[in-house]
Amino acid sequence: KMATENCDAVNMDPDMELLSDEELEREAEGFKEQGNAFYIKKDYAEAFNYYSKAIDMCPKNASYYGNRAATLMMLCRYREALEDSQQAVRLDNDFMKGHLREGKCHLSLGNAMAASRCFQRVLELEPDNSQVQQELKNADSVLEYERMAEIGFEKRDFRMVVFCMDRALESAAACHRFKILKAECLALLGRYPEAQSVASDILRMDSTNADALYVRGLCLYYEDCIDKAVQFFVQALRMAPDHDKARLACRNAKALKAKKEEGNKAFKEGNFEAAYELYSEALTIDPNNIKTNAKLYCNRATVGSKLKKLEQAIEDCTKAYLRRAQWSCGFQTWTNGRNYMDTEQYEEAVRDYEKVYQTEKTKEHKHFLKHAQLELKKSKRKDYYKVLGVNKNATEDEIKKAYRKRALLHHPDRHSGASPELQKEEEKKFKEVGEAFSVLSDPKKKSRYDSGQDLEDDGMNMGDFDANNIFKAFFGGPGGFSFEGNSGTT
Repeated sequence: KMATENCDAVNMDPDMELLSDEELEREAEGFKEQGNAFYIKKDYAEAFNYYSKAIDMCPKNASYYGNRAATLMMLCRYREALEDSQQAVRLDNDFMKGHLREGKCHLSLGNAMAASRCFQRVLELEPDNSQVQQELKNADSVLEYERMAEIGFEKRDFRMVVFCMDRALESAAACHRFKILKAECLALLGRYPEAQSVASDILRMDSTNADALYVRGLCLYYEDCIDKAVQFFVQALRMAPDHDKARLACRNAKALKAKKEEGNKAFKEGNFEAAYELYSEALTIDPNNIKTNAKLYCNRATVGSKLKKLEQAIEDCTKAYLRRAQWSCGFQTWTNGRNYMDTEQYEEAVRDYEKVYQTEKTKEHKHFLKHAQLELKKSKRKDYYKVLGVNKNATEDEIKKAYRKRALLHHPDRHSGASPELQKEEEKKFKEVGEAFSVLSDPKKKSRYDSGQDLEDDGMNMGDFDANNIFKAFFGGPGGFSFEGNSGTT
C-alpha cells in the first residue's frame, strides 16, 4: 500500500499543485498500471515513459523506481537501472525486489562484490529465495573467473584469460572491463578480427574509451599496419595520458617503423652491412610482432645473400616461414613447443609448415606440420565444445551443467510461440546440443572425437540422432521443468 506522504507536489506545474495527495496517488497508480501493461507487452520504451510519469507524480514511492529499473534492465541500460534500484532501496530498505535488481545490475556491470552484498540483503529479507541463491552463486563464479584470468594473464596464458572472460560475461554481459581484457588477449593470440569486433562494439557506445582504442591499435600493430596503429595509440593517450600499455606500444611501433625504414634506405643505397645491422636491431624491438618480424627476416635474408652469409640467409628464410605459420595458427610459445591454434587459419598454417619442412626436414618441423594438419581436419567438423560452450578440458559435471542450460534454452517448447523460421533454427540448435552431449558425455566417444577420428567410421550415424531421447533420459521424462516466465514488475 502506498502512503500519501510518498506523493510530493512541490515540483509539479501549477495545475498539478491543485490536486490533493489522494488524487496524485490515484493518478500515479494509473500511470504505473499503464506502465505494467506495456511491460507485459514487451514495449519497454512506453513502459519507461509511464513509470517516469508515475515517479513525477510521487517521487518517494520505491516501487515506481523498482519497476522503472526492471524496464531499464530489459533495455540493457544497466547503469541507469542501477541508479533507480539504489533510489528504490534508499526509500524502502526492506524492498526485496529493489535489492535484487540492484544486485543484478552490479553483476551485469561486472561488480560481483557489490552484487553479492545486495543478494545477501535479499536473503536476510527472504532466506528461502531460490532465485537469489542462484544469483549469489553466479556472483561467486564471476569472482573466481576474475581471479583465474588475473593469474592467466600474469603467466601469459591468454587463451585461459579468454575462456575465463567468456564465462564471466555470461553473467556480466555489460562489463566493458571484461570485454576489453578479452579483446586484448585475443589480439595477443593473433585473433585480430575478433579483438577488433569487441573493441569496435565498445567504441560505438563510448568513442573515448582509451582501452578500446589501445586494443584497436594493438590489432593494427600486429597486422603490420604501423601508421594506423600509432594513430590509435596516440588517441588512447590523449584520452588517458597515463595509459602505460598504449605508451609502450606506441614507442615500439614508432621504433620498429623507423629502424625498418633505415634498413630499407641503407639497402637501396647499397650499404648492405649497415642494412644487415639495422634489420637485426629491428628484430630485437618486439619479438611478439610476428608478422612484421617475418618481413624483417626476409629482408635480412636478402641482405645476407648479398653479403655471402648464405647459411644465415637460409636460416632467416626458414624463420620467416616459421613466423608466418606461427602467426596463421596463433602459436603463443614457439620455443618450448607448446602449440596454441587460436586464429583457426589452419590451411595457411599447413601451407607454410609444408614449405618449412621441405626446406629443413627436422623432427620438430614434422611435428608442427602434422599437428597443423590434424587441426585442419578437426576444424572441418562440428565443434561440440563450442556447441555446449565449454572448454576442451571441461569436467563431466561441467559438461552436464552446460547441456542442461543449453537444452532448456533451445527446447522447442520454449519457442512454441515464435515464427516458423525461429522454431526451425532453435530445433536445429536443440539437436546439435543433444548430439554434442551424447559424444562428450561418453568417455570412448569423447576420446575418439578429441583425437580427430571420424565418429561415423565407428558406426555412429549422427544423421539418425534423436535429441528428444537424450533430453528425456537426462531430465527423467516430461514435467520436470517449466518454460514460463515472470513479468518482473510489481
